[in-house]
Amino acid sequence: MVAHALPTAATTTPHPTRSFGRFELRQLLGKSAGTMSWLAHDPVAGREVMLTMPRVQPVNAQAIEGWQRNVRFAARLNHPNLAEVAEFGVQDHWPFMSVERAQGVTLKEWLASHAPIAPEDAVRWVNDVLHGLAFAHEAGVAHLDLQLHNVLIDERGSVRVMALAAAGAVAATTRPADAPTMSIDTAALRSQRAAATRDVLACGLLLHRLLTNQAPLDQPDIALVIERMPPRGREMVRLPWSTPLPIPEALRAIANRCTSGQERLRYQNARTLLGALTGWLDAQAQDGGGPLGLLLDRLRTVGHLPALPGLAARVARVTGLESQRTDEIADQVLDDMALTFELLRTLNSAQVQGTQVQGNGPVLTLRRIISLIGVNGVRLAANTLRAWPGPLNEAQAAALQATLDRVRLAGHTAQALRPAGYDPQVVYLIAMLQNLGRLMLRYHFADEAEQIQQLMAPSLANRETGVAEQPGLSEESASYAVLGTDIESLGTTVGRHWGLGDDVMHMARRLAPEAPVRKPDSDAEVLRLTASAANEAVDAVSTLTGSRATAALNQIAVRYARALGINVRELGDALKAAREALRRGTPMPMSGRTITPANSDTDNTAPAPTDQ
Repeated sequence: MVAHALPTAATTTPHPTRSFGRFELRQLLGKSAGTMSWLAHDPVAGREVMLTMPRVQPVNAQAIEGWQRNVRFAARLNHPNLAEVAEFGVQDHWPFMSVERAQGVTLKEWLASHAPIAPEDAVRWVNDVLHGLAFAHEAGVAHLDLQLHNVLIDERGSVRVMALAAAGAVAATTRPADAPTMSIDTAALRSQRAAATRDVLACGLLLHRLLTNQAPLDQPDIALVIERMPPRGREMVRLPWSTPLPIPEALRAIANRCTSGQERLRYQNARTLLGALTGWLDAQAQDGGGPLGLLLDRLRTVGHLPALPGLAARVARVTGLESQRTDEIADQVLDDMALTFELLRTLNSAQVQGTQVQGNGPVLTLRRIISLIGVNGVRLAANTLRAWPGPLNEAQAAALQATLDRVRLAGHTAQALRPAGYDPQVVYLIAMLQNLGRLMLRYHFADEAEQIQQLMAPSLANRETGVAEQPGLSEESASYAVLGTDIESLGTTVGRHWGLGDDVMHMARRLAPEAPVRKPDSDAEVLRLTASAANEAVDAVSTLTGSRATAALNQIAVRYARALGINVRELGDALKAAREALRRGTPMPMSGRTITPANSDTDNTAPAPTDQ
């Protein structure tokens, strides 16, 4: 945490340079197109105050009355992150409001006398601002001119927003006698929402200023920066790669979403931005809070996934026959991811760890798991699962079902792509585990999952205006921007919670799209790459259509050709076979694909043990 010594030079000016009624103006603290703030001495109260007034004088008494009415309402709001208004009034036809200097110095003053601050401190300060603004917005009040000279910081590092509503319209407005009341109220509500959204954009620019230690677009007036950004202007505001202090990628994604060139991708309200920044802070602190801590709490209350309808009856049927073989039970269980994950979790629990066969590595086949925990263990695991769809509503359950089907398709595709000698259940389970974060997102953060999906969707082209289609955010960036953490971390948190070892967690980490694909040097790496290729292929055919999907599949085949010896035809055949297996509900054949590497200096056909 940075030190918060307050600058004192501004308070030692011996003689006032100007007067404003009874106030002695000592220093201009800051000005923008909307407001100006002065440090002043109040001889009546015997204290220093900060005066804020609009830059444009109201045109008549009616405008002054409207300004005072808005400021009076704003001054009644009581929140720790809103500066307390000492007085408001009119002097020489010029409205003003005052705040006691004891509440802090302006952020502009503080930054002028200190070194660049750490990203964590910048986020804490902006969070304080957002807490105050969210409270004001929910009361129907917008700031209208958030600037460095309208944000205060005290010796404890607490931040408050002052001059709420001080930049309000100062032109006279007359309500037409014949105007419908409802239309005026609707227009006012729409204007209020637009002003609140503008405040949130200003917060994003404030965050940009704190992280980079320089004004966005080299313009200190945040309001003028907004005018130069889309949709009014064409200039883009993004964090530079070179900054005074390193900025973590998750925070960079949040900050860049704040100022996105596409309005639809920006944060639309203070609570949403506050949630993302708070999630990032909690994830940085690693104190069990934030989305990862919340996920662990929800695992204890609603489980990892709900069981598919009819699971108990199916389990009773397949485990009730003495002649039923373990592999036949496993085939029946594998289709239900909730039960599959519960068996995996049970096996890795403290009660079962001692029963594992030593020296054979992780157990990644259901038939081996079932043989270790017994048929009664399968029944018990099935009975502990929450019934479908758990706490989800109908739309959320449909979205989860679509994700489950997509993951199952990836698992079957991975089975079709696996080299000969590799167990189909192992590669299926690895492909599932590579989607663990997505599944947790859909079940435990259903609303946030929908936001992430919307951020990833491209905008539609507009032929009338000539605006081309614009891409959405990547899955990682969208997750950072909504949750403050990435989807991969959700899966890792659950895997660690289940007690999965480092070797399994490595295979369960999907190869990043931008990472180079190297020849596998172990069986574990073959499994990881096979599952990654299958997941990338399913993502492509699930999100793209026509020539785009074809081009994406060709790119995936080329990307994995050297490592797995596949071509685009084999990739297409694997997807076709996987769709058919998913449609029929039948397991994939035990025989794997024979690898024909691009060069023969490495033998990738060596079979892996199938009794893992």
